[in-house]
Amino acid sequence: MRGTAFSRACEERRWTRPAVFLAVYAAVAARLGESQELTARQFHRWRQPGPPCPRPAAQRVLEEMFDTPLHHLGFDVPAHRRRDTVAARAATAEAPRAALRFTVLGPVRVRRGEEELAAGRPQERALLCALLLRRGRTATAQELVDAVWGGKPPRSALPTLRTYAFQLRRTLGPGVLVSDSGGYALHTPADALDLMVCESYEAQARSARAAGDSPRARSLLHQALALWRGEPLGGVPGPYAQAQRARLAEWRLTLLQARLELDLDLGHHTEALAELTALSVEHPLWERLRALQMLALYRGGRQAEALRVYADIRHLLAEELGVDPGPELTELYRNVLCASPALAPAPSPRRPPAEAAGPYHAPRAAQLPAEPADFTGRDTLVRRLTGRLAGAPDPVPPVLALRGPGGVGKTALALRVAHAVRGHFPDGQLYADLLGQDPAPADPAAVLGAFLRALGIPAPAVPDGTPERAALYRSTLAGRRVLVLLDNARAGAQVRPLLPGAPGCAVLVTSRARLADLCGAHAVDLDVMSPGEALVLFARVIGEERAAAEPEACRKAVAACGFLPLAVRIAAARLAARPAWTVAALAALLADERGRLDELRIGDLAVASCFASAYGRLAPEQARAFRLLALADGPELSATTAAALLGRDRRDPSVGALLESLVDSGLLESPAPGRYRYHELLRLYARHRADVEDQPFTATALKNV
Repeated sequence: MRGTAFSRACEERRWTRPAVFLAVYAAVAARLGESQELTARQFHRWRQPGPPCPRPAAQRVLEEMFDTPLHHLGFDVPAHRRRDTVAARAATAEAPRAALRFTVLGPVRVRRGEEELAAGRPQERALLCALLLRRGRTATAQELVDAVWGGKPPRSALPTLRTYAFQLRRTLGPGVLVSDSGGYALHTPADALDLMVCESYEAQARSARAAGDSPRARSLLHQALALWRGEPLGGVPGPYAQAQRARLAEWRLTLLQARLELDLDLGHHTEALAELTALSVEHPLWERLRALQMLALYRGGRQAEALRVYADIRHLLAEELGVDPGPELTELYRNVLCASPALAPAPSPRRPPAEAAGPYHAPRAAQLPAEPADFTGRDTLVRRLTGRLAGAPDPVPPVLALRGPGGVGKTALALRVAHAVRGHFPDGQLYADLLGQDPAPADPAAVLGAFLRALGIPAPAVPDGTPERAALYRSTLAGRRVLVLLDNARAGAQVRPLLPGAPGCAVLVTSRARLADLCGAHAVDLDVMSPGEALVLFARVIGEERAAAEPEACRKAVAACGFLPLAVRIAAARLAARPAWTVAALAALLADERGRLDELRIGDLAVASCFASAYGRLAPEQARAFRLLALADGPELSATTAAALLGRDRRDPSVGALLESLVDSGLLESPAPGRYRYHELLRLYARHRADVEDQPFTATALKNV
């Protein structure tokens, strides 16, 4: 490299012109209280090889200017005046100092032990923050100038920066702020900065959550959030601090969201609700926050308020952004409306203990989803079913098969009964959704595999075939008292492999179809609610005061819903989401039969969609019969009338079989032998399908009657 070390240092700082160098020297000397006298001749002499040692006062000024001992710049400095030698002696003589601590997750502060140190003027704090947030990496002088002043630094930015560095070094003590290649770096332990401590807590919480230790993850996030003391980088100016402040504030919201999710997972919904409500005011368009608020309200038994939160955010998004709520929020709304078991808190999986502690033992299976918070009525039936399950063990495990059309509340009733009797089954409760209405229902082999693992069978020990799994399942349940809830079954063949074989266990099955091929099952046909029960459910969703103000309109509305629980929920949810509507206005809309099914729809939840899944599985002949039979007037029809509508001979025995197949599918009712009827909403749906698919044949069918 050309030139002396002193010359090169001047070139790096652009101090090669005498006038510039003398100006910087005078400014630093004035700040240090030293003489400002220096000539251009002395400056040129120092730039030559082997410059003589300056006077002590000039040495102090030069070492402050260049932030380095003078002998490192080529000056012949006696050993007793060399700065690093003096500093080493002083460090040896001093007693050990308390550790430094820095806070940036709030007002910027520096502490040494219990003593708070002066962090300096605002620009000095900006320099400190820029160095702290680089976590020990060197920042060049230009980077620090940009961080403190942005794109328009003053002319004296570099010398001013070095002055700030001098003050900071004097505050922090030796060995903390170091010079490196014309820039600076802060050398501190990782736990000296609250930001890095917070990051460590977050990483540990993420690992604990992944391992299934949700309580520890929640505790760690509580500790992380406790480090925040207000707005991050409080009181620090400059564009760099502004950008970092926004980033840190967003990060805090991420930590808060993770902790609130764990609060709800662990059943602390009441505790979390106050915080969620306050945050929703601060961040009204934050959909994930609103989703957590809805979930907390629902789990606290406040379904109507949860639905109103959705209505509020939907209105706000439309007003502010012209968009609808996202799929996550919409799906949650649908589940709240249906009181879906999916909204129950999932049990946190437990971590296997260390190998030294012995083999891992699976927890007792307790898989029941939560029962709906607004379950209404069915008191007599609940008592009868619980008495059947909770009695003395039968020689054969009892199987109760709840059957009814879509939307009649089979799952809600099954969960109510299962929770009521779970104390009688101390060895566990198993639950599976058999997806009977899906195009691809659950495979019994997959359900058996999940049940066996829940019962403590290691995954490698679970056999492959359905018969082998079923045999191991029955063997595992032998001698135990376990309740099994099989929801939404399609047919008996899907259920049979899942039945226990020994006494002591019991099974609850729900299905739209009549499971006539499930031998030994006690069938329970579930009807719609009574008018009184439907009114209670309607009032719970829209609010007791609102219902009490219009009792007659409420009765008309639930009657138009045919007292079907799903229809009542949807109608009530529409009102809950529209506070300005009267109940009478909704009842008037529902009074029109041709448009009633269109009104019983909210979001992606609709009564017609519930019927469509069962209709879509009918054979063509069954589907045609379902459509055409609904054209007849009157509450019931006979097999003779049905034959006429279908264009068949009145004595054709296949007509009776066709009608019975619709009864078995849950789309038709048979109140007495040879007599058939539709639920009113199913009749409307069938007539709609006839209008769409059978328009040329409907007049002929009616003419045949």
